[in-house]
Amino acid sequence: MSLIPQIGLFEMVLLAALALVVVGPKDLPRLMKAVGRMFRQVRGLADEFRAGLDQMAKESDLEELQKEIDALKKLNPTDELKGAVDDAMRPLVEPDRPDGADTADALPPEGKA
Repeated sequence: MSLIPQIGLFEMVLLAALALVVVGPKDLPRLMKAVGRMFRQVRGLADEFRAGLDQMAKESDLEELQKEIDALKKLNPTDELKGAVDDAMRPLVEPDRPDGADTADALPPEGKA
């Protein structure tokens, strides 16, 4: 339901006839120009108000997007992937030694092979 009253053809003809009788045919064009200017000003104010509301909505959306971007930056999937690869490679590079010897001791000295 609209808050703006709806004006049909009959109402417009009635208003035009009433304006013609009250204002007179001589001043009617001046009245119509003034009414037209008033409607343009009202429409301009409504457009400015709507633009302000749209701008506020965009700013709130931008704030939410910035928060999501910051949260995604904190995740840093490359570090998580690098850690997972390092964990997977560690048993291959450093095998468990049952006797407790270092891997450097297990390697033959240079020149002796």
